[in-house]
Amino acid sequence: MNSIEKLIAKDLLSIKAVFFRPDEPFTWASGIKSPVYCDNRLTLTAPAVRTDVENSLAETIKREYPEAEVLMGTSTAGIAHAAITAHILDLPMGYVRSGAKDHGRGNQIEGKLEKGQKVVVVEDLISTGGSVIEVVNVLREAGAEVLGIVSIFTYGMKKGIERLAEANVKNVSLTNFDAIAEIAAEEKYIKPEDVARLIAFRNNPSDESWIGAK
Repeated sequence: MNSIEKLIAKDLLSIKAVFFRPDEPFTWASGIKSPVYCDNRLTLTAPAVRTDVENSLAETIKREYPEAEVLMGTSTAGIAHAAITAHILDLPMGYVRSGAKDHGRGNQIEGKLEKGQKVVVVEDLISTGGSVIEVVNVLREAGAEVLGIVSIFTYGMKKGIERLAEANVKNVSLTNFDAIAEIAAEEKYIKPEDVARLIAFRNNPSDESWIGAK
């Protein structure tokens, strides 16, 4: 676990942006039952944590994608983070809608984007990777060169990792599921024995045997 992973994990836990319910799991829109729910929107209402997140996103982009010319946020959770980070880096930004507007100019990409521009996508979290890959594809179809993705948190699910690899797109997350689980146990947000249950979920979400495990 590097220093940024640890810092952001501690930050998310401190503002209760990460919820743990291994005995009464959350149900995602996909139907997956999860012992963890991460709400990174709460970082926007916590100034100290927000500063850590945006500075870390900026540092990550400078390190991993030094050629970046434009930041594009995912709609809607990535928009604010893209805007603040772009301000820190003095870069233009825009965002990609989940679908084209049915009025006005019918845009799906909002903001100025020239063909050939080098773009970094800003996302709040990645689980199975489907929605962020759709954003990458929209940008590529518009002629952008997508350097990769930066995200605040990733579950590190096999399906998500495989999808990103198939789409030939790099993702760098500030923190991850394993770091969150480790810090949560250290700081007594969860019981030490719950860590194995969380990792079992991450490794195979379709196997729900972790729900009743003790």
